[in-house]
Amino acid sequence: MMAVRVRPCLFLPPSLRPAKRRMEPLPGEWAFRDHLEAAGHMCILKDASDLESSSEIAKLIEAESLEAAVALHLYRGGRLLQGHGIPFGIIFGGTDLNEDVNHGEKKKVMGKVLEEARFAVAFTESMKEMAQAQWPHARGKIYVQSQGIVTGPNSAFNWNTFLHQSGINQSADNLHIFLLVCGLRQVKDPLYLVDAFSEWHREEPNVYMVIVGPEVDPVFTREVGARVKRAAGVRLIREMPQGDLHAALKNCFAVVNSSVSEGMSAAILEEFVQLAKRLVSDPALEREIVANGREYVRACHSWQAERCTYQNLIRTLEGSIQD
Repeated sequence: MMAVRVRPCLFLPPSLRPAKRRMEPLPGEWAFRDHLEAAGHMCILKDASDLESSSEIAKLIEAESLEAAVALHLYRGGRLLQGHGIPFGIIFGGTDLNEDVNHGEKKKVMGKVLEEARFAVAFTESMKEMAQAQWPHARGKIYVQSQGIVTGPNSAFNWNTFLHQSGINQSADNLHIFLLVCGLRQVKDPLYLVDAFSEWHREEPNVYMVIVGPEVDPVFTREVGARVKRAAGVRLIREMPQGDLHAALKNCFAVVNSSVSEGMSAAILEEFVQLAKRLVSDPALEREIVANGREYVRACHSWQAERCTYQNLIRTLEGSIQD
């Protein structure tokens, strides 16, 4: 969650990190704070899991003279901001619309938050439509802004060293590394592709899947580690500095994703392996996909457009304060 004092501001994201572990802000959190600070706001970044009661929020608002706030996740962050008398906005998380909306009490709470929120941001048109269907009263305050993308790969990053540390002792020139980046929690389902990749690796030993991500759920992390140890061609790397991660993404052959919320069809799995094999064997297709991907990011995930949107939305909170 981030608070805005206008000029001070508060941002409250829900924690996806182990308890008592504090690190630098996640990329999306850093970008949001940077957008607001560029407009002259003083931003305070607070982990929503550290502020579990209404009284703690009230003390923070008073101590920091906060004038406005923004919460990431309608339920996990937004519910903390109700009833404090400062204007706030929220940014929908996927969990809000894919998971929490199916729980009656949580859905009710989220509806109440939307009544009080000055604005809500969805990353896609489909997310906006889902939210409007669940909470028609919020139809006029939901905006769409895709997540802006900006990268900063570490120029000192050594791909061969990364591969060696991953337990892959082959020449990088002959490898096809598929990178899966996610927090180690069940909803991201990092094990979904493990068996398929392991079978593929037995056929083609230069194909690997490397899972990279922080330990979010310690119990599930142990399960992932044990499964990966038994899977040929699959490696597990714990959390990396952002610059190193961006460099790894730049060097790998392809990035893959899996999530329980996005489906678990075996047919999808079989199709994925088939298409991945085609990608490996068809350099022209690879070049085409890379070029199309770059154009899509330029057109639909502009970091500058994201900045403009959030700065304009924060001005609506400033207007509320002046009124």
